[in-house]
Amino acid sequence: MSKSSAKRLSLRAICLSVVAFTTVAVTAGVAWAAFTDNMYPTPYANLACVDEGSSPNGYLSCQTDNATLTYYMDSGGTNMLETVDRNRVTYTMENTFEPTDLSVSLDSTPSFSGSAETDIVYEESGIGVPSGSSGVTFCNDAADHLRCDQQYIRILGGGHYAQGLICHETGHAVGLTHGDQASPLTSRTDERLGCMETPVSDGEGLQDNNIDNINGTY
Repeated sequence: MSKSSAKRLSLRAICLSVVAFTTVAVTAGVAWAAFTDNMYPTPYANLACVDEGSSPNGYLSCQTDNATLTYYMDSGGTNMLETVDRNRVTYTMENTFEPTDLSVSLDSTPSFSGSAETDIVYEESGIGVPSGSSGVTFCNDAADHLRCDQQYIRILGGGHYAQGLICHETGHAVGLTHGDQASPLTSRTDERLGCMETPVSDGEGLQDNNIDNINGTY
């Protein structure tokens, strides 16, 4: 083997080593970025995903069924969202959840049955909303013990449809939990939880911890 060939091989080996090290470093960085795992299931939130009305109940942070996330906003009847509320939902989905690894889109022709149901349905309603709360997320059609094919988000009227609460309930719909269900445990008011903090302020969005957990799952 000539000296020039040996030199080229040595340089190639060095480059491959650098690439391998960089890959490991990047992978490790992703793994270390989240300070806590607040993606269902965790050791503190591990009940099976079930429909509303089932035992214990359907108010769980089930994961959605895949990375393609479709949503619909009720546009008629008593559960209809007003224009200002629709605009806030659209803004939150486009600017908060769409930049994640989820593929987010508005479903203008929603499906409520079959194998391709619209993933999230937003309603302006107090039905099932616990006393003292402004909104709730529940599974309407569990796909299995972990995932839900269709989830309903109900938020009270009268100005409760704010970005922070929309983000919070949508976070539950993709599997994010509160701090006291995360692993390791943290406070429900931990600022690093972003819109999954409880109570949540109006302008909150996803923070890095939530984004890392979403991207690591989907």
